[in-house]
Amino acid sequence: MSSSPKQLWSPVRRAENGPVRLAFDRLAEGADGEPLLLVTGLGVNRLWVPDGLCRLLAAQGFAVARYDQRDGGESTHLPPAATGNPISALFGRRGEAYTAEDMADDAVAVLDALGWPSAHLLGVSLGGAVAQRVALRHPDRVRTLTTMAAVPADVSGLRTLRYIRLRTLAKFARLRFPETREGAVAAGLAVSRLLASPHRPFDERAAREAAERNADSGMHDRQAQSRQIGAQWHGPPISAIDRPTLVLHGADDPLIKPAAGRAIASRIPEARLARLPGVGHELPEPAWDALVAEIRGLADGSRR
Repeated sequence: MSSSPKQLWSPVRRAENGPVRLAFDRLAEGADGEPLLLVTGLGVNRLWVPDGLCRLLAAQGFAVARYDQRDGGESTHLPPAATGNPISALFGRRGEAYTAEDMADDAVAVLDALGWPSAHLLGVSLGGAVAQRVALRHPDRVRTLTTMAAVPADVSGLRTLRYIRLRTLAKFARLRFPETREGAVAAGLAVSRLLASPHRPFDERAAREAAERNADSGMHDRQAQSRQIGAQWHGPPISAIDRPTLVLHGADDPLIKPAAGRAIASRIPEARLARLPGVGHELPEPAWDALVAEIRGLADGSRR
């Protein structure tokens, strides 16, 4: 009788930050490597980061863990707020549900539950802003900081306009899907198409298969996205970050302008900016090797 195949990810566990419970798991491969925590973006769950990319990180010496941010995936979802429109929440003056400090503390709660005194952080999109805030609020828990496809974590309200492509944002606002599994798959496919590089052929079959494997309703949960995006930061500017920092940005990002990456890199002391050709607001397979090499190089350089 053949044995069952080894699971790629550990069973789901929960970390706690006050009343919020955060779902997380660990990659089975590379468990003895250097701790690396993945911080995901607006409205997406932890499964959004491709397994293939995680396995490449493990092959380069990292122990990879990922979690669902509050209001995402299997983590706690908060009660509805008055603002249920992500665009209104983005440009509002204050969040109503929780703060950006709360979201930064969530990441540390996951580190505590993992038993990791510190870790390398890789944050993508909104997760990049969250990771920047963790480096500001809990610098002793951060070995290195990699922020990708993100805006500076200390900008809010109308100041974010300079970094966002409003045409893409308007397309997001017009997306509507039914609250069904089929609706979640359709939303995942539509968002993948919208965020892909316009200069690379869109692989609809692969995107559909990914959306079917991970039919996450968070892709079109406007209430949850509004609460996440509306969380306001009250801490110091990103110029106070003193952790080794890598800033990654897709050259073809259709949502966040590359100027955002340049702004982050110019304001964080000794940060390095790496432009990713042919990459949109996404993690496409052709970019994995370069992305992993950059993160490995940052980790190696931090030990010198």
